[in-house]
Amino acid sequence: MPPRPNPTIRQVRLGAELRKLREAAGVSNRDAAEFLNTSPTQVSHIEAGRFGISEDRLRALTGLYACCDAQLIDVLVEMASDRGKGWWEEYRGVIRPRALDLAELEQHALYIRTFQVVHVPGILQIEEYVRTASVFVEPDRPESEHEARVAFRMRRREVLESGMPYDAIIHEAALRMGVGGPKVARAQLEHLLKSAERPNITIRVVPFAADGFAGAGFPMQYLGGAIPQLDTVQTDTPHGAEFIDAAAQLNRYRALLERVDSTALAVDASLNLVRRIAQEL
Repeated sequence: MPPRPNPTIRQVRLGAELRKLREAAGVSNRDAAEFLNTSPTQVSHIEAGRFGISEDRLRALTGLYACCDAQLIDVLVEMASDRGKGWWEEYRGVIRPRALDLAELEQHALYIRTFQVVHVPGILQIEEYVRTASVFVEPDRPESEHEARVAFRMRRREVLESGMPYDAIIHEAALRMGVGGPKVARAQLEHLLKSAERPNITIRVVPFAADGFAGAGFPMQYLGGAIPQLDTVQTDTPHGAEFIDAAAQLNRYRALLERVDSTALAVDASLNLVRRIAQEL
């Protein structure tokens, strides 16, 4: 079987975690290959997410690497055993691969925390908001592509139906951006208020008046993994989503989220501000 040409973000993460365990144990690629009775190239493919690995082989490798973290091993086994194709695969070839990876991570997250400065969080956007933004960024794209993006974004919202905790901190700038004009902007704010009625969704606002706030340059989405070691941060770049999972960087973003959290209004005050802005439109 040939290697996967485009492994998903979870397949890549599984391989990377196995590589970290191997390197921490001081085991060479060649020794791991000899232990599995395979080639070093095969091991490299596994660690790059280009080849899958069976539960038996994975548990054998973690034994070779002297990994005693049973919880981590079980989570890695679960990742390796997840061979099913999620709903996002319907959009492969239409939507950017990084966006598909984000949908996959959201599907498997235990919780999501997000901080957005100039846009309403994607998973809380209404159809016309998504459509307007898509057309503005790439006006020459066929209408069918814009509609596919809208449909894809609406499917991403379904993850909230599971009751997964979703904590959104939104800067006041995003609420006043007026995407799509007053009618669309008002409908978007009303959708935020309606979403906040769900027990698993928390929406808070960082107002312009927040004293000493200087975090506007760090919008992010923090996706909680099955264990903290497998958390992921997603940021937006001009070429698409970027994913961060290095331990030091995760700690940095956790600390940054806590600082942003300390500047946001309480829930009731936040929702009152959203209502006031909606009434002004």
